[in-house]
Amino acid sequence: MQMAVKVAKVTLLALLAGGFYLLATWKHAERDHIRSAPVTLTKACGQKLARYALAAGDRYESPYVRQHTGTAVVLRGYSEEDVRAIERGCNIIDDTQGRQAGDVSLERWNAKRYIRGDHLACTHCHQSAGDKQDAQGNRLKGSLHLGTSWAMADMYDRFTGLLLPFELRQMQCFINSSNGYKPNISDDVIRDITAYSRFLSAALDLKIGNHYDEQGIDEIAASATNKQGDDYVRGEQLFKEKCQVCHGPAASGREVAGQLIAPAIAGPNAWNSQSRNYFNYVSTILPGFICRNMPLGQEGTLTNQECRDIAFYIGNLPRPAGDKQGPLMALKQQVLMRTLPPLLRFMDNGSHEDATHHAAQQAQ
Repeated sequence: MQMAVKVAKVTLLALLAGGFYLLATWKHAERDHIRSAPVTLTKACGQKLARYALAAGDRYESPYVRQHTGTAVVLRGYSEEDVRAIERGCNIIDDTQGRQAGDVSLERWNAKRYIRGDHLACTHCHQSAGDKQDAQGNRLKGSLHLGTSWAMADMYDRFTGLLLPFELRQMQCFINSSNGYKPNISDDVIRDITAYSRFLSAALDLKIGNHYDEQGIDEIAASATNKQGDDYVRGEQLFKEKCQVCHGPAASGREVAGQLIAPAIAGPNAWNSQSRNYFNYVSTILPGFICRNMPLGQEGTLTNQECRDIAFYIGNLPRPAGDKQGPLMALKQQVLMRTLPPLLRFMDNGSHEDATHHAAQQAQ
């Protein structure tokens, strides 16, 4: 009897080991297949990479550099595999959750699996797929340009006191700014985003280790305003006037025909309260981003004070708690996300009805 039990246990272990081996082999083959598959680019990535003349070859010369400097800068070229990695990296930034993909598992390395909710993509912070420029082709400040971020390479982080490599900064984005999960540092998602960022740096002839004005965000401190303080009520009114049409009245994002027009900046699909976009965490980054990039198409029209007021308002709207904030904070944020928006709408409707009733009485 004991011998039979031992044989059964050994057999079970052998079956489990064999199953894990087959699963690992299948996943490895799947990754190889995806790496070798042609990439269907998003519209934005197709236009961007064509403008930079990305193609496999022994040498690479950027038309952007020749046009802007009049000098040809010839670099070592890219293999077919390099090109596919760059293309996938651009797609991940522009369409992180694969909303434009025919087959998400093949075309985006399934970056969606690292994000909670379904209203966030890297390009919402890293504007224009991480390469925002003006009409003359000048890189724009405060747009979180990925090429200059790569050129910065390892960055000293003044908030954590750590020297952060480029890959680790990406992992932080997935955890906080995307309210998601940390990919392994060697994951294909990280490798492809790095390949795309490095290509942007080469296409724009940026030198690694140099400082560029487009790195990070030019923050707006309270001292850069007219010193009226940050005001929730002013921020709410400005949000209704300037932001609501795109982001929706509850700041929960806007979709049209299945396509995300504007991301959620509050509620369960938004970044979490550990993100640096959260106003209470760092009060200068979000105002700087708003002033440089919003409202879309009307950048530069808001004053520093207006940007801080809007940031103060949306930074204090309910959103998910971060992983390190504990279960009580998570519960509090979940309660707020479910009760605050309908309560505010109820109060707004009540105020509107009171005002209408008062106006009717005045008219009589």
